[in-house]
Amino acid sequence: MSHPARFTHENIPLNIDGVQLDLAVLHRTGPKAPILFLHGFGSTKEDYADITLQHAFDGHTFIAYDAPGCGETACTDLSRINIPLLVKTAQAVLKHFEIDKFHLVGHSMGGLTGLMLAHGEPQRVLSFVDIEGNIAPEDCFLSRQIHDHRREDDERFFHDFIERTRLASDPASALYAASLVHKVRTGAVRGIFESMVEFSDNGELMDKFLALPFPRQYMYGVTNSHLSYLGHIAAQGVQLACIPDCGHFPMYSNPVLMWQHIKALQDRA
Repeated sequence: MSHPARFTHENIPLNIDGVQLDLAVLHRTGPKAPILFLHGFGSTKEDYADITLQHAFDGHTFIAYDAPGCGETACTDLSRINIPLLVKTAQAVLKHFEIDKFHLVGHSMGGLTGLMLAHGEPQRVLSFVDIEGNIAPEDCFLSRQIHDHRREDDERFFHDFIERTRLASDPASALYAASLVHKVRTGAVRGIFESMVEFSDNGELMDKFLALPFPRQYMYGVTNSHLSYLGHIAAQGVQLACIPDCGHFPMYSNPVLMWQHIKALQDRA
């Protein structure tokens, strides 16, 4: 028995500042406003594939892709991968699909990428759901391990990182850790983490986030309710979405509520 395709899966060749990519993409076209999804470190485009099962999003064009260094995307120079290259990749994807205005959803590394993308061209973004993306130095609980647990050998660092993550008490952390070795190229880890820490410490991310002129939502798991800036950003007009029974990974721990909150913000926009 055959089933209708939920989305199209294709590979797009891109050249980003001399780095050749064979970008693995999921997408669907429709008459409603496009949604660009950016996954987090150690995740893939499939984090968002179930949008096609959420009838509230019927008719929306959407795009999700594996970031360079992740998933099924091939990259000729893993050492060049950092946040600026990830932003340029997102810009190239939007250009390829001829998308002007769009809703933006980014998780963790994808939230930081999305913030820099939106900061550069705020007139194109309809709304932004930032799922525990970096906006302050305290957000580097994963990426800062590149400094706090320093290893000269990248394979050794990544192995130890996976073991620490597997044993962490955060909900879905063990599930996340189990697939890290399959979803991330070891050669991409250092550049991504060092870049995330640099931007979080010195990139004035909070100012950039609060200056965005469209509806914004900051989604976080209840185990991260201690984040010091939540009250501040709420007072500045950012919609907060606290996900119960959840840590850093709402798409694994509580996806139903994640989709509901995403739709609520996009409807507001």
